[in-house]
Amino acid sequence: MRWTIKPTPDPDTIENLAKELKVEPLVAHLLAQRGITTYEEAKTFFRPELTHLHDPFLMKDMDKAVERIESAIENNENILVYGDYDVDGTTAVALVSSYLLSFYPNVATYIPDRYAEGYGVSIKGIDFATDNDISLIIALDCGVKAIDQVTYAKEKGVDFIICDHHRPGEHLPEAVAVLDPKREDCAYPYKELCGCGIGFKLVQALASKQGLTAKDLLPYLDLVATAIGADIVPITGENRVLASFGLQVINSNPRTGFKAIIEQINKKSLTITDVVFIIAPRINAAGRMKHGQHAVNLLVESDLEVAREFASEIEKYNADRKNLDKKITEEALEQIRDHGEEDQFTTVVFHESWHKGVIGIVASRLTETYYRPTLVFTKSGDKLAASARSVKGFDVYNALEACSEYLEQFGGHKYAAGLTLSKEQYKNFKAHFEKVVSETINPKLLEPELSIDAQIGLDQISPRLMRILKQFAPFGPGNMTPVFIAEKLMDTGYAKGVGEDEKHLKLRVKSANPLSGIEKSYGAIGFNLGSRLDKVKNKGIFNAVFSLEENEWNGTINLQLKLRDLR
Repeated sequence: MRWTIKPTPDPDTIENLAKELKVEPLVAHLLAQRGITTYEEAKTFFRPELTHLHDPFLMKDMDKAVERIESAIENNENILVYGDYDVDGTTAVALVSSYLLSFYPNVATYIPDRYAEGYGVSIKGIDFATDNDISLIIALDCGVKAIDQVTYAKEKGVDFIICDHHRPGEHLPEAVAVLDPKREDCAYPYKELCGCGIGFKLVQALASKQGLTAKDLLPYLDLVATAIGADIVPITGENRVLASFGLQVINSNPRTGFKAIIEQINKKSLTITDVVFIIAPRINAAGRMKHGQHAVNLLVESDLEVAREFASEIEKYNADRKNLDKKITEEALEQIRDHGEEDQFTTVVFHESWHKGVIGIVASRLTETYYRPTLVFTKSGDKLAASARSVKGFDVYNALEACSEYLEQFGGHKYAAGLTLSKEQYKNFKAHFEKVVSETINPKLLEPELSIDAQIGLDQISPRLMRILKQFAPFGPGNMTPVFIAEKLMDTGYAKGVGEDEKHLKLRVKSANPLSGIEKSYGAIGFNLGSRLDKVKNKGIFNAVFSLEENEWNGTINLQLKLRDLR
């Protein structure tokens, strides 16, 4: 891995901030790296408030969206809440539909079938609306590129409100309202909301017309926090507020569906990482293995016994998903080796029998082995569909745009995207994608980067520091867990391999040259670092990159170094 130490902020800024906040310079250093340079900014960071949320009417077309929904309610129209089949889409549908149903009965939900309809707004979904006398569709986490579909709906007498966070194309659909902060003509102050976040802003706007505040909408924020974590959007600004309060709801009074999932886990308090790795995969599994509507049903269910049944079904889907993604990953790796493509700039693999529901996960797995932009294709109807994943610093969306002559449609983000093309174009696209990436990527980006916040000595580690670092949470893009480097360490003599095949490294470290004269030592765990055991045994001296965590054992809590790498 490539070790990179982040630039040191201005020393005067660190000194002033440390004095104002009465904290160690190290804490001020970490804050300044995150763009926090004043007492007020630090207060906002450490003490998020719902009042910090922006006025939803600052979003372009929000007034039109609210007006159209109010008109639909006044005229007793049927409303369809439509969303993508992933976590962001299903949580958004659960949020908006349950809010509307709290005071208006004529609301239905629709999640497209991943296999029969594919991503986004479908003609089948619009036909469902017309067949059921629905005159307004609220599309969540999709729709900003659905120009033909919205035109078709308009001809059928169905209006659209689009709530999307993906990058728009050159033209927008002819919807009543297109809520997307990434619109060039949208002046909304925060651009990084997820689809569920934009759904929440719509609900916030509707609620404000009824005299309600964001505090009244607190019970919905467990859904928003889950979508923020699952969709890997920056946990900065408004997302930080929504995630912070959403986690409080998850840990104190979660909705019944979450309760049914959480009660199967032996954890007292969930972090955003737990949400990403425990709750989100289970919600996603419904859309991957069966149908996304199962996830919505779980998320809106109020009867705990029924929710437990739904959660049990989804647990089976998740187990099936794990087996499938492991099998397909092995097949994809074999394909790369068989084609002699180990040393390319990209990974592009295809098999017509691969399950469409797990190709995104497989793409992520492949980047763990071959760290480069990756696409995994499978057959979808008479087309080929793919999930794309990228590496830090490289915009895969732009690379796909440069290959658009071969594509039928594509959409997504800098680091994740989806696309379809005809089978005849697969080889041409694969060759051109390799060419585009090879000509535009900085070769350094093909080596995983380990980004380090600061250098510290073991004598700077303390329970007080840990208490403050915990207040930096929730962690995620834009506010990652602080990572440190300590030099000239040695094991105290207890280093050993642990876990299956001893693939993890457990040791106790101390400084080889303690500056204070006080010899401190800390337990350390290095997952997948078991192969380094020989390097640290027999008092070998090494540098280590790590984060700090609390390790609870037999009711006692001790600070521990979570090793990321060592040399």
